[in-house]
Amino acid sequence: MIHRRTPSTRTRCHRASHGKPTARIRYRTRLCPGGADSVGTADGRCAAWARMLELIALDKERARLDCLPGALGVSWDRLLFSAKESVYKTWFPLTQRWLGFESADIAIDPREGTFTARLLVEGPLAKGAPLTKLNGRWLADHGLLVTAIVVPA
Repeated sequence: MIHRRTPSTRTRCHRASHGKPTARIRYRTRLCPGGADSVGTADGRCAAWARMLELIALDKERARLDCLPGALGVSWDRLLFSAKESVYKTWFPLTQRWLGFESADIAIDPREGTFTARLLVEGPLAKGAPLTKLNGRWLADHGLLVTAIVVPA
């Protein structure tokens, strides 16, 4: 997954038919009830993006994000979102089944540029054994976040 860190894609805000900013993720789940104004957070994110993290991340994932180093300049919440999307895009071709955001617990290693997704649901067989985790890599450079997962054949 490649996510460019720009205001339009970063916040995933758009104007609904009533003219007020809203944010949506899968299946048009409203993140800003009542069409909240596009109020930013201290670090420049729209309020909708801050709410999105509550919907996609497990409590322990959010706690781990708080411990990641800010000095690297990486937007860890967006990296988590991209990693979750990479997990789904790896999962679906293997299973032809939906995988919710809550079905994978992702741990990011900031020093190695890797992440591990522990599957919280029964996984498909890979090399004769159930797939229980996916290992991926990430890169943040030139305003882009890139995440990738490879499952050996």
